[in-house]
This record gives sequence, structure tokens and C-alpha cells, in this order.
Amino acid sequence: MASEINKARLTETDIITKFIIPAVKSVGWDDMTQIRQEVKLRDGKVIVRGQMAARRKVKSADIVLYHKPSMPLAVIEAKANKHEIGKGMQQALDYASLLDVPFVFASNGDGFIFHDKTNLAALETEIRLEDFPSPETLWRKFCAWKGYKTEQLPVITQSYHDDGTGKAPRYYQLQAINKTVEAVAAGQDRILLVMATGTGKTYTAFQIIWRLWKARAKKRILFLADRNILVDQTRINDFQPFGTAMTKITGRTVDPAFEIHLALYQALTGPEEEQKAYKQVDPDFFDLIVIDECHRGSASEESAWREILDYFHSATQVGLTATPKETEDVSNIEYFGDPIYSYSLKQGIEDGFLAPYKVVRVDIDIDVQGWRPTKDQIDKNGELIEDRIYNQKDFDRTIVIDERTQLVAQTVTNYLKRIGPMSKTIVFCNDIDHAERMRRAIANLNPEQMAKNDKYVMKITGDDDLGKGQLDNFINPKRAYPVIATTSELMTTGVDAKTCKLVVLDQGIQSMTKFKQVIGRGTRIDDKYGKLWFTIMDFKKATELFADERFDGEPEQVKETTPKDFESDEGLDNIIEGEGELDASKAFEDEDIDPATIQEPEKTYEFDNGTSGNGYVDNTEGSEDWNDEQKVRKFHVKGVSVKALAERVQYYDSDGKLVTESFKDYTCKTMAGLFSSLDEFTQKWQGTDRKQAIIDELAEQGIIWEALEEEVGKGLDPFDLICHVVYDTPPLTRRERADNVKKRNYFTKYGETAQQVLNQLLDKYADVGVQEIESINVLKVTPFDQYGRPAEIVKKGFGGKPQYDAAIKELEFEIYQPDTPKTA
Repeated sequence: MASEINKARLTETDIITKFIIPAVKSVGWDDMTQIRQEVKLRDGKVIVRGQMAARRKVKSADIVLYHKPSMPLAVIEAKANKHEIGKGMQQALDYASLLDVPFVFASNGDGFIFHDKTNLAALETEIRLEDFPSPETLWRKFCAWKGYKTEQLPVITQSYHDDGTGKAPRYYQLQAINKTVEAVAAGQDRILLVMATGTGKTYTAFQIIWRLWKARAKKRILFLADRNILVDQTRINDFQPFGTAMTKITGRTVDPAFEIHLALYQALTGPEEEQKAYKQVDPDFFDLIVIDECHRGSASEESAWREILDYFHSATQVGLTATPKETEDVSNIEYFGDPIYSYSLKQGIEDGFLAPYKVVRVDIDIDVQGWRPTKDQIDKNGELIEDRIYNQKDFDRTIVIDERTQLVAQTVTNYLKRIGPMSKTIVFCNDIDHAERMRRAIANLNPEQMAKNDKYVMKITGDDDLGKGQLDNFINPKRAYPVIATTSELMTTGVDAKTCKLVVLDQGIQSMTKFKQVIGRGTRIDDKYGKLWFTIMDFKKATELFADERFDGEPEQVKETTPKDFESDEGLDNIIEGEGELDASKAFEDEDIDPATIQEPEKTYEFDNGTSGNGYVDNTEGSEDWNDEQKVRKFHVKGVSVKALAERVQYYDSDGKLVTESFKDYTCKTMAGLFSSLDEFTQKWQGTDRKQAIIDELAEQGIIWEALEEEVGKGLDPFDLICHVVYDTPPLTRRERADNVKKRNYFTKYGETAQQVLNQLLDKYADVGVQEIESINVLKVTPFDQYGRPAEIVKKGFGGKPQYDAAIKELEFEIYQPDTPKTA
């Protein structure tokens, strides 16, 4: 009987299986559909130093209880009986906040501490095992806490789509889905979701639509995007379960026979009345519209998006964005209201769902110091170069210096040689012309790679059908080529490049919205292909925006200047020369227009959607036949001495800031949070039966032993690495420690066989480390196999397993004697 069991000797797992689960099941919780054990909510933050990375180990919630799989209700955290009954409460509250549930239980097998957010008068109470609340009790309290009405429940309780593979929404996706479905059920008709790039906005949108569609709360749905690739990826991947109920709007024809419609907004509207395809159906035809990347202008009174949204004004409209935008002309929040849920880049990195980054800042001398032409100097085209000082904001906008392009290309090439020449890379340039010159420079520096495949580096811009045709291959992890993509605006958003390891910024970026989108090209993680982190190489000081409070805080709130502000070439020239209120880098900061308007004659500029021009586009795939009338002359110079002044490496830290620190610095900070002194660390090390446990524990905190060895030196034990790096003690190599043990000759108390085994174990330690001697399997290999099988060695040499374990513990104590001085 349970009463006869000595609980104090039971493990945490025993407490769960023998006491907690029986108590929960006894009051009606279904073991198959309502009880989940070991629920992993986070993936474990990735720590990066040098070219190495490691994931922190994360704990799972012991038990989560559900009304049904789409609706978590409660968290239970268990501890062994040697702990106080409420020991796990704080941990459980953390899990409950992630799942947005009000009921939290902690237990050691004697009973439960019940934390009930629905009853503030008795927030935490102790209850007996047999008094655990039933599913009906918690569901009734949950509905009252949420304010659900009876007529809303069929919609709210509709299950999400289960594809049979075990894939389920992550905790933040489930929160976003549930909160949206709840809002719709309550009658809210304008809804905004803010989720960082790479966190699965499209999958989240699919599950929202699926639940509302299956519940028949919404019967005709329009999913709007602004790029063809976004629509196609959505249709083929996340939205595939809709099957024959779904269509992509093409040919400016809306087919009312389908229920799920996917469309480019360009396919639904245009400047001419006959292009406004959305008017083919009645204003109440769609009852739900989901707008992807809605920061792009859906809230602007003058945008084509708004035209469509206004027509279907009676429909519930859900906006999705990674970068909500607040300007004088565009307000996502004014249109949709405050976000009902937000999940930031910082949260994603801390949870281990998004890739952390390191930043390599490269300062070029002419960028910092400026460059001035000599008297009457002409450019490569015979044009007289305007006499003034050109600086970082001018290069590749109003003036091209070949040697600068070459230096950037060489720096990128050198870095790829260090991290792997087949590492997927996106180089963001100022305009299409710049992207082509950069492609050519990188190709010339990589003849061996180009000989293997001439698609090693490609320009992927809106004007190049061949390049655009390779976009799918670039983002496909299974396709090796293209490896490097040079681009301007086409790849700033919607490019799901999971294996992108290097993002190069040679483009002046001052819009926070655009900066977040560009950084988002590298934030996806792909464990299968070893993509855990990425590098941002910045030549234009764009990463200074990381220090801006808007980066991971409030939406961008700036006055944005568009080409409409410049009615004459004279006014534009004044601005370029610095005589106006703004400089050239800010002249075209509208998110729908490439800042590269300032460029050579006969060139066009790209729109964010892959089209070019300044108005409506009569081509759902993107048109490139519009020429900008506001051309600005671009000088092209060769023969300028250019060099890099400095290169600085910074890392993302636990506060979401960039820090310039070595891995030694990181280790010191981490250890300071774990141990107050050298004595405390030494006592923990000597007092632990298995040193491997401490080594693993520190690795879980992000201490990458290989990286530390690279910085400090090889041949050191983890104990000495820590003591030297953190506490500034002189290090002993493993060989020196082994020799010190042999000098003390403490082996004489053992028999001959035991002495030989211990001596050889000491040599093993000197060669490979303490982890090796702690495993009994070491006795299976040479030279130990000469004494027989492990069991024979243990019995004949030491008298049994307990005696062998004691001998190993004593050997380790001798190895780490604190009074062993470093030999001269």
C-alpha cells in the first residue's frame, strides 16, 4: 500500500507515478487527452562564442492538464519527498505564465499547494491528494475567469489542426491562436498580432483560420500578402490542409466557389477601375481577412491594402507583423488597436526558438574620414566629379569607388573561408546596380567555387528573372546553390532562409522597421543542418540601431519622408549636398520604396514587393518596366586607396544587448552568478562524486569548454580552466596534476593489480581528462583489458564495486588536492 512506502527514499519520478498521477486520474482527468507529462516549453538558449555554440539545457513542466489539446488549464510541478511540499511552486508559476493558465500546483507526494489566480481571496492553499479538483471544476472556474459566454464556447473550444506527426503549436503560438480566436468569438473585428520574424506567423495564421473555419464562425477567408513567394510558400506548406477548399487568386479573377482565398494585393487592385478585381464579389463576401506583414502599409489611408480592407469593412481583419509601425502616415495600432499578443526577438532568442547573433562591425577609412576628388578629377565615364567631401552615406548612392566594393567583397570572402565557404549568405546592397557590382567582385574573388558551380554567387533582385528564379533554391536547405545572394530590397522580408549564416549590411538602413526585417533573414534555427546562430557583418553602422530602445520595445514612431516631399531636382540636389534639412540617406525612407532611387540614369529602383516604380503595378508577379524620372547622377571612380580601420566583434547577451566581450569575460560573469568564491567552487567540485555532473551543469549555463580552451590554452582540466579564468590562479596542466599525484605515492596501500590500474587511470586522466576515468567502460579498453573484464578487475583488484568507486573518488581527491603548487 502507498502508506507503507517510504516516500523519503523515492525519486521525483516515483512521486509523480505513485502519488500525483493517481490522485489526478482518480477525479476524472483523462490520461490520453488531458494529461501530458514532461512538456517541453522552451528549446534552450543558444550561447555563441567564436565559431562554437551550445544550447542551454531547459527543464520541462512535469505535468500540464488540458481541457482539450488546444486549451491548457493547469501546471503541476513535482519534487522528491525530501523537499517541502511547495518547493516547486515558483518553477510552476513560470511555466503557467508561458501557457497563460490560472491554476498551478506544487507537490512532494504528501498533498498539493494550490495556487488559484481565479480566487485572490485564497490565492495559495494546501489541499490533500484526494481533494485534487476535477476537470469540470477547473473548466468552470477557467471559463468564469476568462469571461467566456456559453454561445462563444463552440468557437473557443474548436481544436487546432493535428497533422498526425506530433507537431503542435509552441507555447507562444498557442497563446496567439487562442487569444485571437477568443477575440473573434467576443466580436472584436480588428486584431493585431506582433511576432518576431522566424517565429511562425504563417503557421499561427493557419491555425487561427482553421479553427474559425472548422467552427463555421468564418466561412470565406482572404489571406493577403504582398509577394508572390509568400503566397506560394503559404499555399504549398502551412495552408496545404485546406486542400480543395483553397485557391490562389490569379488572372484578376475571384472565384466564389472557393472558401479560402490567397492573394497578392497587386492581383486584386490597380489604378484603373477594371483592375479592381476585389469588386467582383459583394462587400460582405469575405468574413475574415488575414493580412501578412501588415506593417507595410495596410493601415495607410492611401495604400492599396487599405482600399481592399475598406471595401470588405464588415469582415473581421487580423494583421500579422514582426514590426508594428507608427508614423504620421501609417499606424497599425490606430487601425487594428493594440496588439492582443506580442512575442519579441529577445524572447525568441532567450527561449531558444530563434538564433542569436554576433556582430562584426567593419569601419572603412574613407567612410569615416571621407574622400574628396582632386581638382578637375573625372570619373570612369569622363564625367567631372563634383568637388566636395563624400562619406559613408554617399558611397554606392551618389558615388561608386571600385576599391571600396573590392574591400567589402574581400572581407566577406575571408570570413566565409573561416566559417565555411558554403555558408548561405545574403549581402544587402544600396541598389540593383550595387548588387550586381558586388556579385561580380565576390565571383572574381572565388574562382574555385565559381568553377564548381557558376551559381555560387547570384544577384537576386526584382529586375532579374534569372536571379528571382533561384530564390527557392537559395532558401532550400537541401540545395547547395546559390550560396551567396546579393540583393537590395527583394529579400528584406518573407524569405524563409533557415540556413542563412551570414547577413552582410552594406546598405544604409535607418528605418527600424526595415532593420528588424533584414535582421530577421538570419534568425531562424535549423538544428538538422547545424544552423544555431548567425553573423551580421556591418559596413554601414546599421547595427547601431540595436542600441535604440525601439529595437525590442515600442513600435517605430518616426516621421517618414517619401519622394513626394521633393518636387524638384534642385531641392533634391540641395539635400544631397547637405544644404537641406535631411540628408540623402533619409530621402527615401518609405518602406515601400528602395532608398536606392539615387542612382545612375537608365536604372530603376526596387519596391519592397519585388516590383519597381511609384504606383500601382499591373502584374501580379511584379513588373520592372517603370523608370524613375528623379534620376541622380552617380559618379564611378577607380584608383582610390581604401583600407579597413577597425573590426570589432560583439555578441548578444542575456539582456538583449550587444556586448564586446571575450568568452573568458562571459565565463567570469556566469560563474559569479553560480558561486560566490573560489572556496565555494572548490568545495562543490571536491564534494561531487562525479565531476562530469559539474562539467555538464556548467555547459548547460553556456560555458563552452572547447571555446574556453581556444582562448586560454589546451591541456588544462575544466577545474583549472575555471580557476585560472575566473579566480586568476596559476593553472596546472593535467599532466602536471598527474605527476604530482605520482610523487605522493599514495598507491602503496593498494594491492599490485589495483596500483597498476590506478596508475594507468591517472595516465588516462592526463591524456583525455577526468570524464574518462569516471566511466566504468574505460576498463574495457587497452591497457586495462589485459587484467580481464571490468567485473573481474573490480572484484579481484579492489574487492568489489563499492571499493572500486571509493578508490576512484580518492584518486580524484588526490588529483585536485588544493595544496599542489605549480612546478617551476
